[in-house]
Amino acid sequence: MTITTLLVANRGEIACRIFRTCRDLGITTVAVYSDADADALHVREADLAVRLPGAAPADTYLRGDLVVAAARAAGADAVHPGYGFLSENAAFAAAVQDAGLVWVGPPVKAIELMASKTRAKELMAGAGVPLLAPVDPATASEDDLPLLLKAAAGGGGRGMRIVRELDALPGELLAAAAEAASAFGDGEVFAEPYVERGRHVEVQVMADAHDTVWALGTRDCSLQRRHQKVIEEAPAPGLDEALRTRLHEAAVAAARAVGYRGAGTVEFLVSAEGRPYFLEMNTRLQVEHPVTEAVFGLDLVALQLRVAEGEPLPSPEPPQPSGHAVEARLYAEDPARDWQPQTGALLTLEVPEGPGLRLDTGYTGGDTIGVHYDPMIAKLIAHAPTRTEAVRLLARALERARIHGPVTNRDLLVRSLHHPDFAAARLDTGFYDRHLADLTAPAAGRDPVTAALAATLAEAVRGPEAVRGAEAVRGAEGGRGTAVAAPAPARFGAWRNVPSGPQRKRYRSEPDGTEHEVAYRTPRTGVPEPHETPGTRVLAATPNHVTLEVDGVTRHFAVTAYADRVHVDATDGSYTFTALPRFTDPATHTAPGSLLAPMPGTVVRLAEGLAAGITVEAGQPLIWLEAMKMEHRILAPASGTLTALHAAPGHQVEVGALLAVVQEDPAATTPVPHPVPEETA
Repeated sequence: MTITTLLVANRGEIACRIFRTCRDLGITTVAVYSDADADALHVREADLAVRLPGAAPADTYLRGDLVVAAARAAGADAVHPGYGFLSENAAFAAAVQDAGLVWVGPPVKAIELMASKTRAKELMAGAGVPLLAPVDPATASEDDLPLLLKAAAGGGGRGMRIVRELDALPGELLAAAAEAASAFGDGEVFAEPYVERGRHVEVQVMADAHDTVWALGTRDCSLQRRHQKVIEEAPAPGLDEALRTRLHEAAVAAARAVGYRGAGTVEFLVSAEGRPYFLEMNTRLQVEHPVTEAVFGLDLVALQLRVAEGEPLPSPEPPQPSGHAVEARLYAEDPARDWQPQTGALLTLEVPEGPGLRLDTGYTGGDTIGVHYDPMIAKLIAHAPTRTEAVRLLARALERARIHGPVTNRDLLVRSLHHPDFAAARLDTGFYDRHLADLTAPAAGRDPVTAALAATLAEAVRGPEAVRGAEAVRGAEGGRGTAVAAPAPARFGAWRNVPSGPQRKRYRSEPDGTEHEVAYRTPRTGVPEPHETPGTRVLAATPNHVTLEVDGVTRHFAVTAYADRVHVDATDGSYTFTALPRFTDPATHTAPGSLLAPMPGTVVRLAEGLAAGITVEAGQPLIWLEAMKMEHRILAPASGTLTALHAAPGHQVEVGALLAVVQEDPAATTPVPHPVPEETA
């Protein structure tokens, strides 16, 4: 059957990426969208769009019946699930086919067989795929430690626990099972040996209905946070040819064992000694598929569509790979604050273009990053003849990107790519556990004071009559494409009557909170000059660009202001400042011990027995918030008495909302009984 109209049962970046291939193939595209995504990029790019009433995933993108009805309403003849949501849901795949639509994915039976990690491992053992020996928690001993507990259904780190002490095993089993049941509706948990310093290596497979199965090389996805990938590359570096061959053969065997068709990924854990162990098979397209596309010169989505139409793959063997590709996932999150997701207006998103660079995104400047979905903004991919060249190209493109709005992990990505262990391909899944503190510390070589000076000089040139501040923010937050452009440069002549005494400005660096004070003066020439900054002089200054000579070196700064927030993009990276008032506003103070919501979200539960008047311990989890597919614990700031509780399960809260108040009392000794689940992704 020839596909003429395709509905993508997904949102954001992956929907936009699939639509791109459809445009190239002449296929009409259909988007589905929640109320929160009414003006999202994937809706704007689709030929047709169907609303799914509601905002939460459970009410919209996870409602297979609504998605099938949308496909019928739009006249689609095929459905592509993308990744996440319903992409590995066998019942949804069956419902699509029962409705007479083409399912752009693997057979329902293959999805079912791989849906449970425990059943999949049994099947893989029969196919000769290497496995870790399972451990029965009931009979586990000290010799079995450390153990890894995993949910049999689902993924993304939920229900996953590392157990290093035998006494902790019963409690961790209960917590993992409860978390798995909450996330996936299935509380089954299994245990296996935890491989220290293991690498996450996977093989992309593509199979047709004519007995052809391709193994499209390896990918290394070891750099992860909360068991979710951050940086991926192809081919996986540092593997000898014998290990690569074994991984390819195991992946093909896994695909053949379930009668696989379409694109899929077989994931392995590779020990420090080079022994591979099957983890799972993802019966869908992966987020990191672009690195494989770059190395093999393929369009995997186009191949998915071809296979779904019943056509064979172009040849019995895959094409030869060429070069190296690296992908970085740009998230709206603060790695220095426990990977806390960020929300708000994405005022600017500009990434350099050039040979070897590719950007996959679901956002443009002026869009809003909300609380309901994954915080990934975009993926940036670099492809070059060698790994060193690809890594350098990607790092430089990230450094030169202009990203204004919520805090992102951009600096972490750049520092990760420059880290000696990454450069030497010393990769394993504990990379961020070991290096996060160093990677999020203030960077050597960066000069926030000079960047703040550039911001001050740009503001001085704008002058008091410039249209800026609140109007710019109202425009930027009012919707896509409405941000107010920076004003025209003020005439220097208008400054001739301004007193030439020094003026001072105070800024707070975001997100680290460091404060800076800079001074300038405006002489009769009207050109603002640094004050108390030896070795620095102004070469040019406009409201948008400032050029300074610092100790004999010329430096350029692009400056963009939105109300009290100023973004400065320089050659050594980007800086974000909040302009501070000359005097502190007493209204900004909060009572000691106040627990404030760190982000917009939903209160999902409270510690057992939590109520005003009871005692708590410092660091005790009191309240759990869910935002952007992650669960976050709000901890007691001190031991004492809970004097106020404003949070309740189901409450929607905004950032900064007062959740509770703890009055410090060092004598408090009777804490509330509480579970201590890990944050989940």
